[in-house]
Amino acid sequence: MFAPAICYSGYRDGQSPPSGVFPSYQEIREDLEILARHWRYIRIYDCTPHAATVLKVIRDHKLPLQVMLGMGLQAEVSNPGCPWGGTYPEDILAANRRSNDAELRRMIGLSRKYRREVLAVSIGNEASVDWNDHMVSVERLIHFAKVLRRKARHPVTFCENYVPWTGKLDPLVPYLDVLGVHTYPVWEYKSIDEAMAYTNANFRAVKDRFPDIPVVITEAGWTTRANGRGIEPDNASEALQARYLEALEDWSRANGVLTFVFEAFDENWKGSADPDEPEKHWGVFTVDRTPKPAVAKRF
Repeated sequence: MFAPAICYSGYRDGQSPPSGVFPSYQEIREDLEILARHWRYIRIYDCTPHAATVLKVIRDHKLPLQVMLGMGLQAEVSNPGCPWGGTYPEDILAANRRSNDAELRRMIGLSRKYRREVLAVSIGNEASVDWNDHMVSVERLIHFAKVLRRKARHPVTFCENYVPWTGKLDPLVPYLDVLGVHTYPVWEYKSIDEAMAYTNANFRAVKDRFPDIPVVITEAGWTTRANGRGIEPDNASEALQARYLEALEDWSRANGVLTFVFEAFDENWKGSADPDEPEKHWGVFTVDRTPKPAVAKRF
């Protein structure tokens, strides 16, 4: 099923999840009124006050949007393979497990309160891939999925890089209604001419393994600036983003694949202090809500 879909985090300058400074009701309303002009589904990443406000704005103003609601997971096991630090003392890991249980309860509450506004629920984001800093065991992911299947009354998914879906996550799959795949050709040094073939190969690696389960793309995008950390600067630009996203939409429509573009707005709080940090520049709008070329014709 194709429909326009996009990932949304509304954090503006001076706001971030770590700081606990969240966008206001009015700021989120402004964002969602922009997004509702083109997109039907949005994906959000946690059950913080940000998520609660998003759902309330959609209901209050009867916006034609539905939300894939996500759990924001913290590390439950150490991951020495994370390049930027994934090793924690046991007391921190224990506290994180309690925090994740609380997040699960918040998700159940929000999904029940906003049944019509919620499209699906995700048990986490990139929490099993071998480079992540918030590793959660497959057994715990299964636990989250089982609980949500009983209590949330929405389709249950997990949003992850394509690699773990080709083996590691096999025990989890029977407890999910939908599989969410991430594909980022630009992170894997692919040129724009190689990008869609690579995206298709990533998708097919999962879909061919699980032909009887719906598979969607829950993240795919192209950053518009880079400092050489994982992405060559000359492989990141607004023009390249526009080319990739146009091809991605054409492919998604032709193949009937629900695809969430990553992401709506640039987020300056992410990554390092370097202004060319690629994590800051995945939006199809700048942080001041100016449309980039990928969407400028629509806005």
